[in-house]
Amino acid sequence: MKKSVQVSIFIFALAATVQAQTTVSVADFGLKPDTRENAVPYVRKAIEHCREKGASVLTFPRGRYDFWPHHCIEREYFEAATQDINPKRLAILMEEMEGFAIDGDGSDFVFHDRMQPFTVDKCRDITVRNVSVDWDIPLTAQATVLRATDRYVDLQINAYESPYVIENGRLVFTGEGWKSEWQGFGALMEFERERRIVVPRGTERYLENEGYRAEELSKGTVRLHAAYRRTPAVGNLLVLRHSVRDHSGIFIIDSKDVRVENVNLYHYPGLGVLAQYSENLTCRNLRCVPNEKKGRILSGHDDGIQVSNCRGDVRVDSCEFHALMDDPINVYGVYVRIVEKKDDYTLRCQIALGEMHGLHWARPGETVSFIDGETMQSTATGAVKSFRRTDPEYFELTFREAVPKQAVAGNALENLDWRCNSVTVTNSRFKSCRARGLLVTSPGRVVIADNIFESSGSAILMECDLNHWYLSAPVNDVLITKNIFKSPCMTSMYQYTEAVISIYPQMSRRDAKLPPYNKNIVITDNEFHLFDYPVLYALSVDGIEFSNNRLVRSYDFEPFHARKDGLTFECCRNISIKGNTVEGDVPGKTVKLVQTPRRECRMEKSSFFRIGK
Repeated sequence: MKKSVQVSIFIFALAATVQAQTTVSVADFGLKPDTRENAVPYVRKAIEHCREKGASVLTFPRGRYDFWPHHCIEREYFEAATQDINPKRLAILMEEMEGFAIDGDGSDFVFHDRMQPFTVDKCRDITVRNVSVDWDIPLTAQATVLRATDRYVDLQINAYESPYVIENGRLVFTGEGWKSEWQGFGALMEFERERRIVVPRGTERYLENEGYRAEELSKGTVRLHAAYRRTPAVGNLLVLRHSVRDHSGIFIIDSKDVRVENVNLYHYPGLGVLAQYSENLTCRNLRCVPNEKKGRILSGHDDGIQVSNCRGDVRVDSCEFHALMDDPINVYGVYVRIVEKKDDYTLRCQIALGEMHGLHWARPGETVSFIDGETMQSTATGAVKSFRRTDPEYFELTFREAVPKQAVAGNALENLDWRCNSVTVTNSRFKSCRARGLLVTSPGRVVIADNIFESSGSAILMECDLNHWYLSAPVNDVLITKNIFKSPCMTSMYQYTEAVISIYPQMSRRDAKLPPYNKNIVITDNEFHLFDYPVLYALSVDGIEFSNNRLVRSYDFEPFHARKDGLTFECCRNISIKGNTVEGDVPGKTVKLVQTPRRECRMEKSSFFRIGK
């Protein structure tokens, strides 16, 4: 018995020693919370210690930690959908690490000037959890409308939180090491004060042009002189965009198995969580929302989660998004243009969208699909031998075999090795933002279930194109089920807003004789609260079902959309409409078929819907 007790004590002591070795506190390196001291050098030292000793968790005693640009690592990164302003300032860098977590224990990380809070580079099995990210002086401003006429609008600005000056009649915001001019009425979001939603038809222009003159009436009160075609409403809140996307909140590159858990991204300089050329991303209890304790309606700068050219599984669960200046979630690949055939094996290519410049688009051994520029159909595939970037916009791609004859200038390429196996979005809340709720172009299994949508544009968009964003790829297996689409959906015509659910590939040649671009989309057991006509618009789909959905009439807003059909199918095949129920005088009763034979649409005789002329 005595020997057994000794063995137990030894095992307990050993376990305690292992725990001490695997969990490290920043306090061990002299960093204390709530001091406003620059946390950057302490955290750098702590992470380096964890790397050397193999520690698995870096903890922060709960409190406030301030991160200033001094001592930040500076590095060149070409981040998707982000301006190439380099070098990037990295507050917390995890590089070539495995099995590691940063745990804030509910702390507030407050950042100053322009920098990137978290960077995960060439890592595996990484977690960021239990932390809130914010800025004292945000990189976007907000104001309250005091007075509004057709000649001027008076704004109240918190000059302490968003310092400003008037220069040559322009409103210029100043911060910690930066100065940035407001980009004008085209870069403005107006929110209803009580409901905190983007005002209906909020993307319509306020001015005929962007000419205005700013005048300070008193400290914090600014008058904007202009010829207004419409004015923001008195009492409403305005988000004034004055900066560019130059850093992300959490940037993940060349990494695998990264998790973001219990994180509040109250503010960030560009995209919230940006993953590119990485595998397997999980976001759980991520909140990209305004910091209500500070009385803010401004949130992150742009998208909440953006997954660009990744693979593996993307999981988003129990997350919340509000007041973003773009989409809460984007999942996509990137088409590139063929510019020139250098020889039988080599193509000169262009990354056509400026915000995508600099991407390392392919690697030896990866498989590339050759895409027809008009139809966006794949015509052949080839294996990459080498990739050589000549500048951020152009690169040369050499193949192991001779390229097909279809590989001519004006056509495109898609990298088949960087496409997600699955995308699952569940139990999340998409509150009012400027654009859509969710944009997804993954060819893998897509499940969108048990979410609530209040997006001002389309709630769900599947859009690919070779003329603007250059997003790939088609969807092949989508289930949209048990979601609630509330009445704020489709209150503004931001972009590609054909219906609450919009399937809208931008092929320049629409021909029903061509193979459909998308396949196998099931929209079932959802609840739609509809004030306007268009519920679903589908272009070029083979196999689409709209079934067992509950459609409820809403009178929250006035109808305004140009489409007067509930369901529109263009160049589609194998359509099924069944089991849907209706409450109230839902306006969109007709089904419109465009380049779609009537025989392709199967519909119950007792259905609420009817085929229109």
